Amino acid sequence: MEDGASSGGRFKLYDHLKLQEFQDKFVIKAVESPDQGFSIDRRDGHIGPLNGDNESESPSKVSTIYGVVGTIRLLAGMYVLVITSRKDVGAFLDFPVFRVMSMKFLCCNGSLRFSTSQEKRDEAYFRTLLKMVESTPGLYYSYETDITLNLQRRCKLAEGWMNKPIWKQVDPRFVWNRNLLEDLIESKLDGFIIPLLQGNILNFQATQLQIKSSLATITLISRRCTRRLGTRMWRRGANLEGDTANFIETEQLLEVEGFRSSLLQIRGSIPLLWEQIVDLSYKPQLRIINHEQTSNVVDRHFQDLLQRYGETVAVDLTDKHGDEGQLSAAFAAEMHRLQDVRYVSFDFHHYCGNSNFDNLNVLYDQISEDFEKQGYFLIDAEGHIVEEQKGVVRVNCIDCLDRTNVTQNFLGQKSLNVQLQRIGVLTPTECISMFAEEYRKFRTLWAEQGDEISLEYAGTHALKGDLVRYGKQTFAGLIKDGMSALSRYYLNNFHDGDAVDLISGHYTVNRNNPSPFQLNGFESLSYLPLASAALLIGGLTLTSFTLQQAGRNAQQFVNSVLCAGVAAGVTAVIKANGRQFCSRPRLCGLL
Repeated sequence: MEDGASSGGRFKLYDHLKLQEFQDKFVIKAVESPDQGFSIDRRDGHIGPLNGDNESESPSKVSTIYGVVGTIRLLAGMYVLVITSRKDVGAFLDFPVFRVMSMKFLCCNGSLRFSTSQEKRDEAYFRTLLKMVESTPGLYYSYETDITLNLQRRCKLAEGWMNKPIWKQVDPRFVWNRNLLEDLIESKLDGFIIPLLQGNILNFQATQLQIKSSLATITLISRRCTRRLGTRMWRRGANLEGDTANFIETEQLLEVEGFRSSLLQIRGSIPLLWEQIVDLSYKPQLRIINHEQTSNVVDRHFQDLLQRYGETVAVDLTDKHGDEGQLSAAFAAEMHRLQDVRYVSFDFHHYCGNSNFDNLNVLYDQISEDFEKQGYFLIDAEGHIVEEQKGVVRVNCIDCLDRTNVTQNFLGQKSLNVQLQRIGVLTPTECISMFAEEYRKFRTLWAEQGDEISLEYAGTHALKGDLVRYGKQTFAGLIKDGMSALSRYYLNNFHDGDAVDLISGHYTVNRNNPSPFQLNGFESLSYLPLASAALLIGGLTLTSFTLQQAGRNAQQFVNSVLCAGVAAGVTAVIKANGRQFCSRPRLCGLL
C-alpha cells in the first residue's frame, strides 16, 4: 500500500508531484519521496507500479502537478485529470486549504484509431465536455485533513480516525470527484488520492476581526452535495430517492479566545418532483410532476435530514402567487403530513422586496424559539464539548441562491451574537453590528459565499448581493444584478448539464449503447439559437428602418409591411418551438 507522508502520526497526502511524459506512458512521482509513485499506460490507461524500464530513457516532457483528481473511461480509452495550479486560501482548523485554479486531462486513448466514425464523433463531443470539466469552479482540498466533515461530526469521531487515509475519512455526499477515484483506490494509491469539495471556503485568517480586545477568525464553509448535481433549470426539485438539487451544508466557524464554535445551516431545492424546462422565455413555467411516489420522496428527504442533523425547521421563501405559489402550496400540503418537521412559509418578496432587509425579523419571530433551542456547537480551549447543535434550519427559495443566502446570513449573524456573548467577548446587550468595520467584513464574507455558490449552480454571481453587503440595494448593485440576470438567461437556454452528468457518473459511457448525440427531427435545430436570434433582430431592425422611410412612397410602405411580417413569423415560430431552440442535456433524464 502507498502510504502518505507522515505528519506527527497523522496521514498526509503528497503535495508536490512530478509528471514525466514518455512515449508509451505517464509517470507520476512524489517530489519529496521519488520512490513513491505510479505509471499510466498511454495506450489503455492501465495503472501500474514504478519500475526501472525507463531509467535510461529521458522523458519528452517533465512538469509539476499538485494532485491527481482521478480517471474517467470514455469510448476510446482513459483520461487522467490532474491539478496543474492551485491557490492557498487559508486554513480550516489550522490545516492549510487550497483551491484548484486549473486542471488538465491526460489522454490515454490509443484505441481511438479502431473506432467507428460515429464513435469518433461521440468521443470528440465527450472531450468538449471534459474541457468544460477542467474549468469547474469552486473546488477545494487539503493535503493534511478532510474538509467534508463539519466540526461537530469531527469531534465525535473515534480516536485514530485522522490517521486513516483521507479518502476514508470523508463524507461521501460532499466528494465532487468520488466517481473518478475508483481506479486510484483499487490500485491502493492512498497517498495520492485527493477528495475534492465543491462549494467554498472563505475566512479572514490573514486579517482577523478585532472585536473589542479579542481577535476572532470567522470561516464560512459550504459543502455541495453530489447526489443530485447539475446546473440550474436542468436539475430542479428531488429525485425518487429524495435527493434535492443544489443541496448545500453551510458551516459558520468562529475561533476566538481558544474557543471554537460552529453553526450549521442547510439549503436545498423544494423536495417535490418538479421541472422548469427552458423555452426561450425569461421565466419558464414551473410544472409539478404528479407521481405516486411524491409523498415517499418528501419522507425520504426529511428522514435523511432528521438522522443527520436532528430536529429540522423547513423555511420556504417562495412567492405565494403564480407558478411559485402553486409549487409552494404543493410543498406545504406535503409538509403538513409530517409530524417531526416544522414548516414555515415566508413570502420573502412580499415582506422584504428589494431593500427591506430588516423585515426578516418577521420571519425570525416565527422561528426564534426553535432556532435558539437548536443552538450551536462549542468546544473550549482544552477540546471539551460545551454545547451541541441539536437541529438545523433548512432554507429554500426557488433556486436556493439569492433569497436563501440573504436569509442564512441573517440567521448566521443572530447565532454569532449569541456565541460571542456566551464566550464572553460581548456583553448580553452588545452585538456584531455595533462594530462597523468588523460587521462589514462579516457581511462581505457571506456575500462572497453567495457569489461562489451561484456561480456553481447558475453560472453567474448572486442577485441581491447588496442586501448582504450593505443591507440595502445600491444603483451599482442594481446594474450588476441586471447583467447577472441576462447572463443567467443565456446560460439557462443555451448551456446544458451534460458535463456534470458525465463527470459525476450519472451517465456511464458504454460502446454497446446507442450514441446519445445523434440528432433527429426538429431537435437538429437546437444548435441554431443565436442564428435565430440574429434573424429576429435583423428583421426588427429592417422593419424599423423601412418604417422611417414609409412616408416617402408606397413601395417603401409595402417593404416595411413585408419585413414586419417576416419578423412576426420568425417570432411566432421561435415562440411555438422554444424548447427545440434551446440546448438541453442529452446524456441523462431530468429526474
